[in-house]
Amino acid sequence: MFGARVRARRPILLLLVLGVFLVIVGITATAQAILVGTNYSKSIEDSVLGDDAATVRSVIGLILLQPDDLAPGLPQTAHSSAVQTGLETLVDGNGILRVEVRLPDGTVVWASDKAVVGQNASPTADFSTALGGKATAGFVPVASSEALPGASALPADDVLREYYPLRTANGVVAVVGLWRNAGPILGRLDAVRTDVIIVTLTAALAAAVVLFLVFRAAQGRINRQTDALIEATRRDPLTGSPNHGALVEALAGAIEEARPKSEPISVALVDIDNFRLLNDTHGHAAGDEAILTVANLLRAEFPSGATLGRYGPDEFLVIEPSAEVATLEHAILRLRAALAERALQFGDSESLPVTVSAGICAYPEHGGSVTDLLSGATITLQEAKLSGGDAVRIAGPGFDVPSEIRTFDVYQGLILAVDGKDRYTKRHSEDVARYAVFLAEQIGLDPELTATIRVAALLHDVGKIGVPDTVLRKPARLSEDEFTIMKQHVTLGDAIVRDLPNVDLIRAGVRYHHERWDGGGYPDGLAGEDIPLVARVVSVGDVFSAMTTTRPYRKALSVEEALNRLEIAGGTQLEERLVEAFVEGFRTVPDAPRPGLESTPPGLWTPYRKVA
Repeated sequence: MFGARVRARRPILLLLVLGVFLVIVGITATAQAILVGTNYSKSIEDSVLGDDAATVRSVIGLILLQPDDLAPGLPQTAHSSAVQTGLETLVDGNGILRVEVRLPDGTVVWASDKAVVGQNASPTADFSTALGGKATAGFVPVASSEALPGASALPADDVLREYYPLRTANGVVAVVGLWRNAGPILGRLDAVRTDVIIVTLTAALAAAVVLFLVFRAAQGRINRQTDALIEATRRDPLTGSPNHGALVEALAGAIEEARPKSEPISVALVDIDNFRLLNDTHGHAAGDEAILTVANLLRAEFPSGATLGRYGPDEFLVIEPSAEVATLEHAILRLRAALAERALQFGDSESLPVTVSAGICAYPEHGGSVTDLLSGATITLQEAKLSGGDAVRIAGPGFDVPSEIRTFDVYQGLILAVDGKDRYTKRHSEDVARYAVFLAEQIGLDPELTATIRVAALLHDVGKIGVPDTVLRKPARLSEDEFTIMKQHVTLGDAIVRDLPNVDLIRAGVRYHHERWDGGGYPDGLAGEDIPLVARVVSVGDVFSAMTTTRPYRKALSVEEALNRLEIAGGTQLEERLVEAFVEGFRTVPDAPRPGLESTPPGLWTPYRKVA
C-alpha cells in the first residue's frame, strides 16, 4: 500500500537456529536412551548371567550329580530327593521361575516343574550354543520362552532365559536351563532410560533459553542496524532531516490519508535568503552553518506532528497535517524572530544576519495534489523573494497553478533531483519519451494522444525520487527486498502525478508501465488489453531503453541484440503488435530515434518561467 514505510524483512535466523537445535537435541536424547538402554541391558545380562552361573555351580556342586544321574530315561539314583530339593531351592524366592536339566538330545532329566521331566525339547540356537560350551542369556516374552507341554504357566510377561553347559572330562554332558522373571530388570532399565532423557532435555532446555536470549539480543541489534541503514537513505547527511525524496513521499502519503477524511494539510517552502552569495563568498562551511542554524530553529518552532526536512540546497519543506495555514504562518514568524537574534561570523567578517523567505499553501484550498501544493508553494515563495526577501507569503484565495507549470516546472525539478542521485534516470526518461513517441506515430495515434504519451514517458519514473540511493544506484542485481522497495516507485509516481492535465492517461503510463502482457507484472497484475494503451506503448520504449543504456550492474546491449530480445518479449512481457511495429519502424525508418542522444528535442523540458 502506498504511504507505508519500507522496512527490511525480519530475518528468521533465530527461529531456524532454535528449531535445528531442538531437533538435534531430540535426536541426541533418543540416541542416548537407545545406547544407554542397550549397554545397560547387556550389563545386566552379564551380571545376572554371572550370578546365576555361580548359583548353578554351587547347587550342582552340592548335589554332586553322578554319571548315572544323566543316563537316558528317568534317573532313579539314590539321591533323587536331594536333586529335586536343590532345584526347588533355586526357584524359591530368588526371582527364578523354573530350572531344568536337559541332556544333549533335549530330554529333560530333572526340573523344578516335575510335569516336564521326561519330555523332549526341540533344540534351539541358544541351546545349541550352550552345548558348544558357552553360557547364553536373553530377554524373551513368555510365549517364546520354550515352555514344554504340560508345564506350569510362568507368572511373568517377560523372562530372562539362561542356558549353562555342564561339563565333564568328556565334554558337555548336559545343559541347565533357567528362567528368571524379567519384570524387575526391565523396570530398572526403563527407569535408567527415563533418567537419561530427563537429564538431556533439562540440559537442552537450559541451553535453549540461553541460546534464545543471546540470539534475540543479536537479532534485535541486527534489526536496529538494518532500520537505521534504511532510514539513512531517506535523510539529508548534513541536517539529519528527511531529504527531498522522503519529503515528496511523505506529502503524497499525507494527501492520500487526508483525502477521504477531507482534512486540511498545510505546506510551507522555506528558503534561506542570499544563500548562494554567502556560500560563494565564505565557502561551503559557512553555507553549512547557515543551513544547520535554520534547521535547528525549525525543529524548535514546529510541533512533533509536523514533517520537515531539507527540500533543496537552501530550501526546507514543512508539512503539517490537520493544520490551517495560520498555524504555519505563526511558526515561521517565530522562526524569523529567532533568526533576528542570531548572527554568523566567519574569520574577520562582520556579523552576518540570516533571514528566510517562505511560501505557504494548503490542501485542499490551494491544490488537491502533490503537484499543485509544491507548485503553489514555489510560486508563493517566489513572490516573497521578489518583495525583497525576509518575508512570508500565503497563497491567496482562488489560487490556481497554471497547467504549464504543473506539467513542467515542478516535474523538471523532481527529475533533476533524481538526476542528482542517478544520471541514468533522467536520460532514461528522455529516451523512453523519444521511443514512445516514435512507436505512437508508427501505429497511427493522433497527435494529442501522442503528446500525452510523451509526457507520461517523461514522468514514468518520477516515483524513483523516493527510492533510496543504495537501491537506485546499486552496482549489482537487486535482492528480493530491494526489488520490493524499487517496485514502490510506480505507486509513488502515480500519487505525484494524479492531477496533471489528461490525468487518467498520464497516471496510467506512470502506474502501469511495469505491467506485463501475460499478467506477471506489477503493481496490479493486469494482463492483455486491461493494461491501458499508453502504458503498453511506454513499456516498449522503457524496455528498449533499459537494454540499450549502460546500467551500474551491466553494459548496454547492441541495438541489434536489443531488438532481438524485444521480439522475444513480444506476447509475454510486451504486446506483440506494438513490438512488431517498433522493430519494423526502427529497422526501416531512416530518422528512427537511436540510443546515445544527449538530450531530448527542444521544448520537452523548457520551464514555464524561472523561480528565484
